[in-house]
Amino acid sequence: MTIEPITMARQLAADLFDRIRENSADGAGVTRIAFGPGEIMAFREVAEAAASFGAEQAFDAAGNQFLTLAGADRSKRIVIGSHLDSVPHGGNYDGAAGVILGIALQKALVESGIVPAYDVTVACLRAEESCWFPHSYIGSKTALGRLEDGVLNKVCRSDTGKSLAAHMAENGFDPDAVRRNETFLDPQSIIAYIEPHIEQAPLLLNENIPVGIVTGIRGSFRYRQMQCVGEYSHSGAMPRIYRKDAAVASAKLITRMQSWWEKVEEDGGDLTVTFGQLGTDPAAHSFSKVAGLVNLCLDVRSADAAMLERTDAHLQECISDIEKETGTRFELGPRTGSQPAVMNDRLIAFASKAAEECGLPARQMASGAGHDAATFALANIPSIMLFIRNSNGSHNPDEHMELGDFNAALDVAFKMLQSDKNQWS
Repeated sequence: MTIEPITMARQLAADLFDRIRENSADGAGVTRIAFGPGEIMAFREVAEAAASFGAEQAFDAAGNQFLTLAGADRSKRIVIGSHLDSVPHGGNYDGAAGVILGIALQKALVESGIVPAYDVTVACLRAEESCWFPHSYIGSKTALGRLEDGVLNKVCRSDTGKSLAAHMAENGFDPDAVRRNETFLDPQSIIAYIEPHIEQAPLLLNENIPVGIVTGIRGSFRYRQMQCVGEYSHSGAMPRIYRKDAAVASAKLITRMQSWWEKVEEDGGDLTVTFGQLGTDPAAHSFSKVAGLVNLCLDVRSADAAMLERTDAHLQECISDIEKETGTRFELGPRTGSQPAVMNDRLIAFASKAAEECGLPARQMASGAGHDAATFALANIPSIMLFIRNSNGSHNPDEHMELGDFNAALDVAFKMLQSDKNQWS
């Protein structure tokens, strides 16, 4: 019995998901630290799969890996991929689905005897999860020669305290070449960047749609090292009017920013506001003490750059008012973040047509989370994302992507890659 090429590609993908999960399991979930053993293992697994059907392997100076299937015209390339690191105790599909779909797509083309119009390069990008290195889009920025000055030495990994440059060097890569913006990818040669990714919210699930076509990616600003500084005092003896309670002040800030978010939504604006970490100091707090210090962090996102600036201005106003009310002091620390990015209209139409030809319902939608596709789009490279239906969100062990939905996204990408040059220009 002859096995169809797309069936062979789907089986390769299923095997890769299983092997990568098994080799990075940490109990219920997986952990693949950027520039750590789990990410390195995942890079090796997909490279070995690609080598089995003749794809070419290359690394850039930063350690991003590129697996290329030769096309009829080798002067241009279509890049498809994502990242392979994960958050601590995360799920197996976030990021990995995009890389594995690229490998499966190459396998389907080879087994079908199809030579694509242009080179098809699977990008395995480093360090997308900024929980490891607190900076957005390290892999895609280094891949395109767009990493900001100073990041290599100043940004350190959360578990080791070593700099990004040190971890690159330890893995055999060249941070000095990264500083010179040396790259494997030539942005001028990239005619499209496609990033498949699980959806990280329940919209596709609730609407019973397997595939989403992303129209844009929210930008953000973050204060990762905020503190509210008050004064420790006795919980019974200190009257309310004399307290400088950091816990109360922090709570006021959270509720006022929540109210701002609600107002923005009521007015039709796009915004999310998240205080993802919040805690008093274990070394000094006590059941019977007024809190003198609270550590917290703030993550604000919007597709509208002006809204991000308005929200930051509102945050500063809230802080000024709360400091006067409570006698506390907020220290924000450095601001980081990313710009909103718009996906390419031509590719959106192209992917929508491919889904229709595959008989698949597809929903056009924005991405609330950040992705490497934003870096490519902001570098004026035509970019698009394909969302894959997924249960239980992401960044947790319970994320759940059905392989049938993965295969639906693979079918859409395969339909796109079978097109001639005219469809890509």
